[in-house]
Amino acid sequence: MEPVNSTEVSEFFLKGLSGYPALEHLLFPLCSAMYLVTLLGNTGIVVVSVLDARLHTPMYFFLGNLSILDICYTSTFVPLMLVHLLSAQKTISFLGCTLQMCLGLSTGSTECLLLTIMAYDRYLAICWPLRYPVLMSHRLCWLLAGAAWVLGLCKSVTETVIAMRLPFCGHRVVSHFACEILAVLKLACGDTSISEVFLLVGAILLLPVPLAFICLSYTLILATTLRVPSAAGRRKAFSTCSAHLAVVMLFYGTVIFMYMKPKSKEAHISDEVFTVLYAVVTPMLNPVIYSLRNKEVKEAARKVWGRIQTSR
Repeated sequence: MEPVNSTEVSEFFLKGLSGYPALEHLLFPLCSAMYLVTLLGNTGIVVVSVLDARLHTPMYFFLGNLSILDICYTSTFVPLMLVHLLSAQKTISFLGCTLQMCLGLSTGSTECLLLTIMAYDRYLAICWPLRYPVLMSHRLCWLLAGAAWVLGLCKSVTETVIAMRLPFCGHRVVSHFACEILAVLKLACGDTSISEVFLLVGAILLLPVPLAFICLSYTLILATTLRVPSAAGRRKAFSTCSAHLAVVMLFYGTVIFMYMKPKSKEAHISDEVFTVLYAVVTPMLNPVIYSLRNKEVKEAARKVWGRIQTSR
């Protein structure tokens, strides 16, 4: 069969779990409910952090950015995935596939950087409490968050353009729920070495390097916390970090499994299951983790809800 140039490809078929119709019908209500919880929970975090003046701090500013990222990431492919779970026509246009790939890579990359920034913020708050308002100024918060968004976008655009300019051939069936870059590259007929090099460099810069920085931040936080004389002070310091640490472990655990595992020519059902975990469950749990482990968020939510009820 002659290779088909990528400029001639009009659409891709997203295979997902088409071979398991019973599992598709089971996943539809489950994923729909999780997506709704993700939207409501993360929107609630953003609204509360904006409306309550007590949450106008760097920690909640970055948490608001994280919630926006989670909404954007899940919205890049979950709505289409839900449609495909109940439809036999599981196609996506070439342009749609390109946009989905770019946005998915961008939000995922930005989240890696943002979680690192949040660890740095906790390090400054606990290890340098007196200088914290000066070190983590309002301007610096915007610069750090903006840099994370811009760098994530630049990285994803570069990787997407290189991948989608390759010639594609054969069946054009993507063995995935979405236009995930590794799944799409398996359909390429041309030399994928340049794309693979960019992906490897990006994976190193956004996985081991930020994770090492996060571990260093928490090592210094632990050393500082253990020197606090009172047990109440130590508990307070640990409680401010526990939610972020739980989110980091959940996020990086699933990402490392997906992108650092050995390559396989054949698609496995575990890949699809972990895609759902990475893209639906993790963003859904983030607001739950921060709400359950944070009294300020719960109090602010009650205050905002009471204000809404009173205004009716």
